[in-house]
Amino acid sequence: MKASPADQNELLRLQAADTRLAQLGHATKNLPQAAELAKLQPEIEALRARWIAATGELEDARTELKRIESDVQIVDARAKRDTERVQHTSSVKDVQALEAELASLAKRKDDLEEIELTVMERVEGLEQALARVEAERAELDGRVQTLEAQRGEEAGKLEVQRSALAADRATIAEALPADLIELYERQRARYGIGAAALIRGVSMGSNVKLTESDLSDIRRAAPDDVVMCPDSGAILVRGEDSGL
Repeated sequence: MKASPADQNELLRLQAADTRLAQLGHATKNLPQAAELAKLQPEIEALRARWIAATGELEDARTELKRIESDVQIVDARAKRDTERVQHTSSVKDVQALEAELASLAKRKDDLEEIELTVMERVEGLEQALARVEAERAELDGRVQTLEAQRGEEAGKLEVQRSALAADRATIAEALPADLIELYERQRARYGIGAAALIRGVSMGSNVKLTESDLSDIRRAAPDDVVMCPDSGAILVRGEDSGL
């Protein structure tokens, strides 16, 4: 293949842009904030599990408290009814039976109120425990939001650089012959690098000094011949400091 030395030299600018674009892509995928967020994930999951458990336990205790309060209301209603019946009956036998039931209801209410007090204390303790977990979650959520904001800011900065560089890269590529770009892209896709400079006999594609035999072949090539690096497979761009 033939290409002017100027066009071949432009491939180095293209390769530099592609290398930097790859670096920006890697940096975007490996932002330090993303690593910190990943480290926080187990703590987030653990706190969520604790919150679910604390919420469930509190809901159960509140349900139990409501049931006890309902039982107390039932006892109060029955006691009120029996008290009214005592006031309106003239049967000694009925009065004695109602008074016995009232005494039983009073005992039942005392027992329920004692249980109610215990459950209320448990509800209060569970509410405090849940509040502590929620405070931990709020603090952790704050850290996560801060990291996400920082990650977004850094990603935005990198995207600005990437967009500008991609535009420059497109401008360079559009000015070069299509067949040269096709070769460059093919070699870059195959070997990871499309073009490299030859500096004092060393290929920058492989960072290896070429053999005298390879250098002799390159010396015999015309300036507009496209030569390839025998080690890296990249287009080898020659210049004044190639050592030929």
